[in-house]
Amino acid sequence: MSWDRPFPQPVPLPTGPPAQTLRDAAGYIRKLPQPERDCQEWRLAVQRLIDAAEDRGPMLFAHMEIIRALEAHAEGALKPVTDQTSVQDDLKRERDVST
Repeated sequence: MSWDRPFPQPVPLPTGPPAQTLRDAAGYIRKLPQPERDCQEWRLAVQRLIDAAEDRGPMLFAHMEIIRALEAHAEGALKPVTDQTSVQDDLKRERDVST
């Protein structure tokens, strides 16, 4: 397992220097507030980082998920993962609006 594996291209971060390695990206995510880290985009990014560090997934996927989570954050689209009841309520509201 190596958290020092470099990304093919550095990941530009909103604050500080770009993430050059898996360790840099993980450090950035650890500094995020807990509610933000609990969002689906960041949870998936963390999983892809772990997969890449353990040689179970490509670095490209980790890179792409970090970028995707950063873009979602910039757009303000991140929602924390909540209990199942709340998720079902959101889905019902979306169906009601679309009909």
